[in-house]
Amino acid sequence: MARHLITSAIPYINGIKHLGNLVGSQLPADLFARYQRGRGHEVLFLCATDEHGTPAELAAAKAGKPVAEYCAEMHETQAEIARGFRLSFDHFGRSSSPQNHRLTQAFAARLDEAGLIEERVETQIYSKADGRYLPDRYIEGTCPNCGFESARGDQCDNCTKQLDPVDLIEPRSVISGSTDLEPRETKHLYLRQSKMRGELSDWIDSKTDWPVLTTSIARKWLNDGDGLQDRGITRDLDWGIPVRKGEAEWPGMEGKVFYVWFDAPIEYIACAQEWVDAGKGEDWERWWRTDKGADDVRYTQFMGKDNVPFHTLSFPATILGSGEPWKLVDYIKSFNYLNYDGGQFSTSRGRGVFMDQALEVLPADYWRWWLLSHAPESSDAEFTWENFQQSVNKDLADVLGNFVSRVTKFCRSKFGEEVPAGGAHGDRELALIADLERRVRAYEGHMDAIEVRKAAAELRAIWVAGNEYLQDAAPWASFKTDPEAAAMQIRLALNLIRLYAVLSAPFIPDASAQLMEAMKIDDDAWPGNVTEALSVLPVGHGFAVPDVTFRKITDEERADWHARFAGIRS
Repeated sequence: MARHLITSAIPYINGIKHLGNLVGSQLPADLFARYQRGRGHEVLFLCATDEHGTPAELAAAKAGKPVAEYCAEMHETQAEIARGFRLSFDHFGRSSSPQNHRLTQAFAARLDEAGLIEERVETQIYSKADGRYLPDRYIEGTCPNCGFESARGDQCDNCTKQLDPVDLIEPRSVISGSTDLEPRETKHLYLRQSKMRGELSDWIDSKTDWPVLTTSIARKWLNDGDGLQDRGITRDLDWGIPVRKGEAEWPGMEGKVFYVWFDAPIEYIACAQEWVDAGKGEDWERWWRTDKGADDVRYTQFMGKDNVPFHTLSFPATILGSGEPWKLVDYIKSFNYLNYDGGQFSTSRGRGVFMDQALEVLPADYWRWWLLSHAPESSDAEFTWENFQQSVNKDLADVLGNFVSRVTKFCRSKFGEEVPAGGAHGDRELALIADLERRVRAYEGHMDAIEVRKAAAELRAIWVAGNEYLQDAAPWASFKTDPEAAAMQIRLALNLIRLYAVLSAPFIPDASAQLMEAMKIDDDAWPGNVTEALSVLPVGHGFAVPDVTFRKITDEERADWHARFAGIRS
């Protein structure tokens, strides 16, 4: 039994996330976690809300609430929606937790002792209209690299280039929209990442199995221009983790907080502490400390491509620089962007379909299937209502749902609601089993490699194989001349339903549970051998005809949803 530590990039607290956020991190992470649990492995799957920095302050101000109150409410909202999408986190934590406060301050102290933190007087942007310094994300303007007009002061979401607010063309305050900005001096702490460039480069070079998307972004940041730059890790904000050296004050840093991109990744570790403190687990250190048993842990991170630089460079610099035996990530699965109907999804601009809205339209499995089977792995992908309708109707309703309905209803009408006997498998059945054996092993290979779209395609091919067998065997026809052969064919098909439920559980967990319940069995053992898996339901075993597993989307519904989500969410 292997041990898998799995983390999803933690979502900002500022509102409900859209489907692009979901497919870029949390959903594929859940797919992988469910798969590994299904294979019998030990899994710790962690996520949290990212509650510090500009997004939290701006969203709270817009809502007219104290930032702590707003964050607490939105954490519960995001947790509830995650449950709605069946995201199987072992713990869904908060970066504002006491555990993360202590751990972030402890890391800062260790880095300072190692000579990797330096105080610097820097020039930051001050807004006269707002009467305050503006942190990076409080400033927007035109990117000098690609011309994107809504680049933030720390990074351009369009080209992912790391920026400084003073680099922006025509910068403006996100708070007030004012362009009356001026540079002023202030003192902050910097993580001296440049001193670790060689160590980080060697570490990245050793990850030969990482996706090209991940390594290309990391190497770009390492090698472009002057190479890896030192990074400010403090900000002039009220809300955040106070700057301290562990338990001690940090002279000259009074009133400042740690930069959100310093404390947010540390929450991955703190989240495991929260998991234990909440009484959900034991001994978080065996997952995170190599001196406590984490050497045999396989750690996989999931994220969108905009998060890659901080997870391949800044967070590893924090871990390595501390000199302590923390577990480093083994594999980073990064994703491109999911676009929406000819444009971009955007949380800040309210464009697209958001997670709460999606669940109001259709149950989670419909969305899980489409998003995962169209995951933006090798390039950006695009959501359209036409494609969504087509995929649901063809894959879920016509292939899987139709197979289940035809088999169970036919059996009920001819043999009753129990597995019929019949004779031994013939050549047609043996050929199907051989094909399924090959396909199930291929499916496992794609899932192990986290090739999401390929895994979905192989799973669909497994469903199709059953449909093609059913159409070819035609038990409704053979029943008229050879009832025993028809009984054997239906016995095999009923076992196929149970096999489909097991294999499909990572993608469509609710449908899987429905099919297992209909087959009146809780044996969800992964099929080590397809021949054996197709005899789990014995002759005489009772079953029930399930309700419609997946219904079709009508043209009228598609048109209605297209019109409903054509604008901007208020």
